[in-house]
Amino acid sequence: MKINAIKMLQISAAALVLSAFAYGGVSAAEKKKEAAAKQPACNSLKEEKGCEARDDCTWVAAVTDKKSGKEKRKAYCRAKPKPAKKKT
Repeated sequence: MKINAIKMLQISAAALVLSAFAYGGVSAAEKKKEAAAKQPACNSLKEEKGCEARDDCTWVAAVTDKKSGKEKRKAYCRAKPKPAKKKT
């Protein structure tokens, strides 16, 4: 059985395409692992304990109306401001 040049070229092209797909799948899986390792944003935290456990977040208490006792604004977690850079 003889394999001519065109057949050999087709086979090598197919192998090249399959290897490219395989490499793309591996790198995508690595990216998903890196993204999963990141901590959630401060504004997504709903509990005070979870917010105060992190150094980059701060808990803002709820604001209530003194007369009616109703809550004007719910308590929430937010990111601490980044320190300003010193000018030299």
